[in-house]
Amino acid sequence: MSMTQSHPFMDQCRRSLEDIRGQGRYRTFTPLARQAAQFPLYHWELDGRQREVLVWSSNDYMAMGCSDIVIEAACAAARTHGAGAGGTRNISGSSPLHDALEAELAALHGKQAALLFNSGFVSNQAALSAILGSLPNWIVFSDAKNHASMIAGIKGARGVTCHVFRHNDMAHLEELLAAAPPHAPKLIAFESVYSMDADIAPLDRLCDLAEAYGAMTYLDEVHAVGMYGAHGGGVSEAMGVAHRIDVIEGTLAKAYGTHGGYITGDAALVDFVRSTAPGFIFSTALPPMVVGAALASVRHLKHDQARRDALFERAGTLKAKLDAAGLPRLASSSHIVPLHIGEAALCRAVSDRLLHEFGMYATPINYPTVPRGGERLRFTPTPLHTDAMMDQLVAALRQVVPARRGAAAAA
Repeated sequence: MSMTQSHPFMDQCRRSLEDIRGQGRYRTFTPLARQAAQFPLYHWELDGRQREVLVWSSNDYMAMGCSDIVIEAACAAARTHGAGAGGTRNISGSSPLHDALEAELAALHGKQAALLFNSGFVSNQAALSAILGSLPNWIVFSDAKNHASMIAGIKGARGVTCHVFRHNDMAHLEELLAAAPPHAPKLIAFESVYSMDADIAPLDRLCDLAEAYGAMTYLDEVHAVGMYGAHGGGVSEAMGVAHRIDVIEGTLAKAYGTHGGYITGDAALVDFVRSTAPGFIFSTALPPMVVGAALASVRHLKHDQARRDALFERAGTLKAKLDAAGLPRLASSSHIVPLHIGEAALCRAVSDRLLHEFGMYATPINYPTVPRGGERLRFTPTPLHTDAMMDQLVAALRQVVPARRGAAAAA
């Protein structure tokens, strides 16, 4: 037996995994091969046979990842610039594609500058840690349902005091702001669309409080960019408050169908993050083919209102069909459609039955992503999910979801 196998750490790993399995929270990967020409249909190989699977939980919200516009842009960039970036932008130089995409993203949000990162997680973690490392005694006010990447960024900065306010509760946030030292540097961190609860933050009221108490604002728009607003600038564009927000962070990996994260803001702020954030400085730059694809996607979605309209029509149609069937849909003011299950093991079992019996895939969302008792399936209909597909889903759900009291505060 090797030293690693006998080490106490390995024993603890095994005990922890057994505990996770016992709670029904063990995560498995389902081997699905996306078919660009058939999206949202994927291929699943089981017991030597290939089955067709209808996927309901992709974050490629606008189906841009399978768009000819984006695929051809990726191919063209790869042929011209190669497959990889060859190093960090400090070491290997900054590609004109990276510069063009940052300019496009800054313009999208009405900001002076933008900075690309290798993922949305890294952009939040790196940017927040850098900003909060700039001055002593920062006080952060963080929404209770902020993403793990934002929490990691806040925790990664030394000497920061963090107050967590109840989700979207402006009265609680104001209580915390009013109790804080008036001259201490303050930052309010929040999202626009919360992907697990499918609700939307009151950005105008958050901006009002930030201005009243002299706080910076940091907004995560990853589940909104490309979809909300006249040009896909997110909820901040739709509500007309983007100019009131100091940092707007987003992703290229959801509505834009590619990969990467970014921040936008004042030129000096973005330059400071570029110059001090290890997550940017020491990471190989995004591959040119990815950047070329993202650039094409951002430019296209700025003007494709029909696709945005189709997304929200599809989401509304699925909500109506679930409600008509008496299924326990959770309230949703966004394009995301959650269905309450309530137990981790049951949530996994429902997801497994959908896949094995009906050829449909919906990810089970369990603790710690959501609170215990809040386990759910999360559906994300795209413009390419048809009425027939939705009818098939509803019929399957009526067979696999246990009878409940009815829709849970559906809206």
